[in-house]
Amino acid sequence: MRSRPLYDVIAVLARLGVGIVFMAHGWQKIEAGINETSRTFDGLGVPLPTAAAVYSAFVELLGGAALIVGLGLPVTGLLLFLDMAGAFAFVHADQGLFMVDGDSVRNGYELVVALGMASLLFAAGGGGRLTLDQWVLGKRLRRPDDEDEEDAASFVASLRQAETKPVKKPRSPRQLKSPAPPPGPAEAPETSGKDTGAAEGSADDVLVAGRRKSQRRRASTTQPIKRGDDKDPSA
Repeated sequence: MRSRPLYDVIAVLARLGVGIVFMAHGWQKIEAGINETSRTFDGLGVPLPTAAAVYSAFVELLGGAALIVGLGLPVTGLLLFLDMAGAFAFVHADQGLFMVDGDSVRNGYELVVALGMASLLFAAGGGGRLTLDQWVLGKRLRRPDDEDEEDAASFVASLRQAETKPVKKPRSPRQLKSPAPPPGPAEAPETSGKDTGAAEGSADDVLVAGRRKSQRRRASTTQPIKRGDDKDPSA
């Protein structure tokens, strides 16, 4: 499995090498002149030689520079591939593979095939991440996605915080109207009147002839009863 940073560095070196070759051929055509290049294409049987000379000269020069810096690689790679496809079809296809065979120059198609396939690879996204497309255009295109990811992350964090927050029980209407009384000393348990009377009776009652009688009743019975006959004679 390839390492992504290593591939990016190798892609930069590949773009640099291919771009230099394209720029050299484009500058050669411009230095010779568009008219002279057009006459050469006409002698080789290229249709529309003037348009082909202008296209090949500027596409190779500017396209080679764009390959090096990584600007507009899909379009740049496609234009350079079409340039090499035309050179292969109209100039080099019937000259064999090798450009030089022994001591004779055969002008074969090995160079245009290699340059054309490399350009097609760069057009398909093989230029790596170290390009102006990634640093400038790609940054603007990825900005809405980054904002959406940040919003989603903040939403998830708020949900987690809400789940971990303790839930307070709702207060009853009675608690809302009047506050709870302050805590006081513990009150003694209430006793019923029956239990109290039994306790008091157990203290004052005595056993008389196998029955329990109250001392208060006994005291009242032992007191002498005043009769109506016993009156003071002086009254």
